[in-house]
Amino acid sequence: MADLLVIEDLRAGYGRVDVLHGISLAVPEGQIVTIIGANGAGKTTTLLAISGIVRPRQGRIVFAGQPIERLRPFEIVRAGISQSPEGRKIFPRMSVLENLQMGAYTRNDKAGILRDIDHAYELFPVLKERQQQLGGTLSGGEQQMLAVARALMARPKLLLLDEPSLGLAPLIVLKIFEVVRRLNAEGIAVLLVEQNARQALKLAHRGYVLETGAITISGTGQELLHDERVQDAYLGE
Repeated sequence: MADLLVIEDLRAGYGRVDVLHGISLAVPEGQIVTIIGANGAGKTTTLLAISGIVRPRQGRIVFAGQPIERLRPFEIVRAGISQSPEGRKIFPRMSVLENLQMGAYTRNDKAGILRDIDHAYELFPVLKERQQQLGGTLSGGEQQMLAVARALMARPKLLLLDEPSLGLAPLIVLKIFEVVRRLNAEGIAVLLVEQNARQALKLAHRGYVLETGAITISGTGQELLHDERVQDAYLGE
C-alpha cells in the first residue's frame, strides 16, 4: 500500500525553541494512524506543521507524491488535507450551516457543497436539527461534531484530528470514533492525535508514540496496545 503522507526528519517549533526534533512517520492511503503522547510532546505541533501553520525548520513533508512543506495553509487544504483542530475553534457567532459553508471556502462547486452538507447532516443528525443555531450556543459534543463536519467540507483525502474526544462524555466519544471509522471506510485517511490512547489504538491501523519531540515507539495499533512500555505509560496497566 502506497504512503499518502510521508514526513522525514521534521524539525519545527516556536521562536527559537524546537518542539519536534527530527521526527519521521507515514500515513498509508486509506489507513488510520494515531499519534499518542503526553501533553507537550509535540503532537499538535506535528499537525500544525502538516497544515502549514507552523513552518518546518528542517525536513520534508510529502503528500500524494508532492512536497508541501513550503505551501501556504489554503494551498495545503486545496491539495487535500484538512484539520479539525484541538479546542474545536468553530465560529461561535456563525450558524451551524455557515460554519459548514466556511469549511468549503476553497471550493466553488455549489452542487457538490450542498451534497456534502447533506452528508454532514447524515453523519451528525443533531447538526441538521441545529443548522440555524449559532455555533457558540452548541454543547461541547455538538461543537466537536461541527468541527469534524466543517473539516470534511474541504473533501480531504487526509483528515487531521486533534484531540477529538477531549472533554466529551463517553457516549459522544463513541459517536465521534464511530464516525471516524465510517469516514475511513469511505476512503479517507486519518491522522489522529488523541490522549485517549486505548480508544485511539483500537481504531488505528498504525500508531506512533511521541515523547518530548521524538518518536520512541511505532508499530501497528494492536502491537502498541500490547506493548508493556505503552501500557505502563499510557494505558494504566
